[in-house]
Amino acid sequence: MRIIAGRWRGVPLTGVGKGDPGAHLRPTPDRVREALFSMLASRGVIDGAHVLDLFAGTGALGLEALSRGAAAAVFVENGRVGQRLITDNIAKLKAQDETQVMRGDATRLAAWNGAPFDLVFLDPPYGKGLGERALIAVRDWLNPGALVVWEESAAMVPPEGFGPVDQRSFGTSQITLIERV
Repeated sequence: MRIIAGRWRGVPLTGVGKGDPGAHLRPTPDRVREALFSMLASRGVIDGAHVLDLFAGTGALGLEALSRGAAAAVFVENGRVGQRLITDNIAKLKAQDETQVMRGDATRLAAWNGAPFDLVFLDPPYGKGLGERALIAVRDWLNPGALVVWEESAAMVPPEGFGPVDQRSFGTSQITLIERV
């Protein structure tokens, strides 16, 4: 796993190793990330964006966005292995000044007092209904028109306050793009 493009292009990220089966760590493959970021670049949503990476795992999606011109990224992860991987990857890229790691459950977050988010990566454990709960928890953290990239095992229906944008299939993963209305 590596950063695909931008200022950190080609930098390998810390490997998952044996991972943490309980945390459902399954990093988005490089080829899927490449296709996803091509979609996002064509929409012009990366440059200068404030990014929220929910169920962040390794942090690869948020870090790829930073590499490609996002202004800042906040990573939310409750698994210890994932938290360590994110922290290691941030240190490897020397990105501490533009990142923040929130250790906790993405479905039960406290109020956010920072800048609202423009781009959200949502990659919950598949089939558990956690994505919708997390979106409802952070709905007020998002700018109107904020784009959400939701990776699941099936196409997802946007919860209240969000509208559909696009949906794509990548093997066993479905990417559903929705926006904050």
